Amino acid sequence: MLTLAAVAVIVAAAVCTARGFDVRIVLSAAALVLGLLAGQPAMVVREFLNTFSSEKFVIPICTAMGFAYVLKHTGCDDQLVRLLVAPVRRVRVLMVPGVILVGFIVNVPIISQTSVAVCLGAVVVPLMRAAGFSAATIGATLLLGASVGGELFNPGAPELNTVSKKTDVPTATLAREHLPWVVFPMLAVSGVAFWGMSRWWEGKKDPTPQPPPRSGEGEKELFAATSGSGGSSAAPGGRGEERVNPLKALVPLVPLVLLLLSGPPFGVIHIPDEWLAVASEEMPLPKKVVSGRTIGLAMLIGVVVAAAAVPRTAGGCAKAFFEGAGYGFTNIISLIVVANCFGKGIEAVGLAKVLGEFIQAEPRLLTPLAVLVPWLFAAVSGSGMASTQSLYGFFHDPAIALEQNPNDVGALVSVGSAAGRTMSPVAAVAMMCGKLTDTNPWTLAGRVAVPLMVGLAAVIALRMAGVV
Repeated sequence: MLTLAAVAVIVAAAVCTARGFDVRIVLSAAALVLGLLAGQPAMVVREFLNTFSSEKFVIPICTAMGFAYVLKHTGCDDQLVRLLVAPVRRVRVLMVPGVILVGFIVNVPIISQTSVAVCLGAVVVPLMRAAGFSAATIGATLLLGASVGGELFNPGAPELNTVSKKTDVPTATLAREHLPWVVFPMLAVSGVAFWGMSRWWEGKKDPTPQPPPRSGEGEKELFAATSGSGGSSAAPGGRGEERVNPLKALVPLVPLVLLLLSGPPFGVIHIPDEWLAVASEEMPLPKKVVSGRTIGLAMLIGVVVAAAAVPRTAGGCAKAFFEGAGYGFTNIISLIVVANCFGKGIEAVGLAKVLGEFIQAEPRLLTPLAVLVPWLFAAVSGSGMASTQSLYGFFHDPAIALEQNPNDVGALVSVGSAAGRTMSPVAAVAMMCGKLTDTNPWTLAGRVAVPLMVGLAAVIALRMAGVV
């Protein structure tokens, strides 16, 4: 009866989220109800407070979002996008796959999918509109490129920190050795499937230039959002002719390079622990604290480099950084907090144990469940980070019991979470892409759903066949 009641609560939470209720309220209420059913409401409240104040989430995510806002303020993100978009600018047939690939690449140094969509949209929206693409195709292309999983190659990604905490494998090693085998097939298969479907969608109409969106919406809001003190304020039609500043275009890569060089196997840069925290014999410095603060330090160095690269914007960089950090706490940390509480509630009622026993009884289901359960959770909650953080623990122990590499399982969980977030109409990146193109997020989620499912099916098949 307890299991049935718990399942009913989870289904009710999914229905409420689909009906448009705030996901934070829904998941918090569901977590508390699950805790009450298990007779352990204090466990849920304790998890809320622990996660709310956990520096392993707050420092990496908030500093990364602050860095993303500084890039927007200085215009450095715009320069990187222009540099990458240039090769496909005049070849219409390559625009869709080209934009997806550019979005994926930009998402590596800028781990915020919403920020990637904004800076990419400044160049891509007018470009694709002038080439005759429909608003829905433009928005869905932005969404897929910005959210399909590029951030999983960044050692500072919260998903990698979640796996690293359980397995004690450095995030740089995870990004280099375990993620490519599942992320690249996902990108290739879903990208090609989307490209083919987009050609079919666009084939139903003549490729004529699209009219601008209604006054005050779409393009106007897009350029208002992406223009900072260091950005360009040129008209949309003229932005594509601006020269790319190579120095500014390289600034977004600074934290990524620092993190790669400071970790194995390179170890070129050594950061003394005293720069990150103070340890004593009674309280030694935890490796995970160093890892999270190392990410934060890399982001802060990136902020300084961005300010130095565009001196006239330096005065506003501090404000932009803290605005971004606040955005990260409001829109990302909050989701992780309530998702963790929801996961703790599921654990309290014993569903996690049931799942583990089921996987051990049917070992062949480990791979598909490690992909599909996080996919479903992320589709409901709108957060891939929260899905990975909440659910990876459910698969770690069964993987160990079945003598499977838990890092590879973590890669599957991360990819499934990324796919679920991308096709979630309540995800921040989907809503932003809808706003930038004046389309309904549900329409965009519907357009990327089939390609993403095909990509997930390919990953599962390749993994079960032992190819990846």
